[in-house]
Amino acid sequence: SNILLIVTDQQRFDTLAAAGNPQIKTPNLDRLARGGTRFSSAYTPAPVCVPARCSMHYGQYPLTSGCLENNYAMPDDRMSVADALTMAGYRTHAIGKRHFTPDPQDPRGFETLEKQEEIVKDIEQDDYLQYLAAHDCGYAIEPHGVRGEAYYVPQLSSVPPKHHPSQWIGDRTVEWLKIEGQGDQPLFLYSSFIHPHPPFSPPTPWHKLYRAPDMPLPKMPEDPESLYLYTNYRQNRYKNRDAGRDLRLHQLVTSYYWASISFIDYQVGRMLDTLEATGRVDDTLVVFASDHGEFLGDYNCFGKRSFLDSAARVPMICRLPSVFEAGAVCDTPVSLIDIMPTALAVAEASAENLEGEDLASVAGGVCSREVVFGHY
Repeated sequence: SNILLIVTDQQRFDTLAAAGNPQIKTPNLDRLARGGTRFSSAYTPAPVCVPARCSMHYGQYPLTSGCLENNYAMPDDRMSVADALTMAGYRTHAIGKRHFTPDPQDPRGFETLEKQEEIVKDIEQDDYLQYLAAHDCGYAIEPHGVRGEAYYVPQLSSVPPKHHPSQWIGDRTVEWLKIEGQGDQPLFLYSSFIHPHPPFSPPTPWHKLYRAPDMPLPKMPEDPESLYLYTNYRQNRYKNRDAGRDLRLHQLVTSYYWASISFIDYQVGRMLDTLEATGRVDDTLVVFASDHGEFLGDYNCFGKRSFLDSAARVPMICRLPSVFEAGAVCDTPVSLIDIMPTALAVAEASAENLEGEDLASVAGGVCSREVVFGHY
């Protein structure tokens, strides 16, 4: 079977219509859930980008991988999911954000890469920036949104929709699946979006998809600061969200965040359409997940780095008709560390010292594990 791993960045668990959100428009992720199994209690092993991705890539908790924050190095003395699948005869490729440390250029098992990262020092190291320069969009010096003081200010993308970073991920994924799907070699494609990570900058006209006054208000318990850790104060300060609450602005933030997710959903639909058109949709394990969540104003906090559900709980869906029951919902706790053993089981490949479980075993009630861990 082919394997398509689709990952978003900073997407909360409650941003799927299929998961009970009555307002958000995610028809293609809902379609994926109808055809597969949705894991309603999926958690990140580390509620911050690099450690979460490291845990997913190596199938190990942060204490085992040694990668505990964004400035920590990922290990280079063990087998990644890409290593194992390449060795098993798969054609392996990554499109988009990997956020690997300390060397973002290190393939870490992938045969080939098409790179799109948030902060790049040299255009020669980023395929998306080179693409923008070639399509007269070099003026967009912050194509993923304006950061700094505007980090959590909702903003219209500075590039047209056909050149938006999420559209590029969709375009490159569709093209790669069409070309490589014609061969006999099984495929492992890691397709990774930077959005809906802030700055929340959907393209026109998607920024009009949701009206701010219709957006739900955040969780606002009395005295939320009594729940804070040092890192909550620190995050709010450097995200410029520590000087009072503007609920109308907050609703606009939510509307742009949701719009970014719906635009990703549109790209996922294009990917599924391509798999159907090439006759491979029922022979491809499709896994959809996010690296961690986003407070989005809950408890008057922004960012992640917390084990409250807003930041630690993520969407997760697996589709492969011969393995995952269609339309099923599994409430057993699962983690991003479970993705590697799931992929290896489908590929009939193996690796040592994996700490996750095959999600098919969890969904089938075969796995006896009752808890998953998080570490920050």
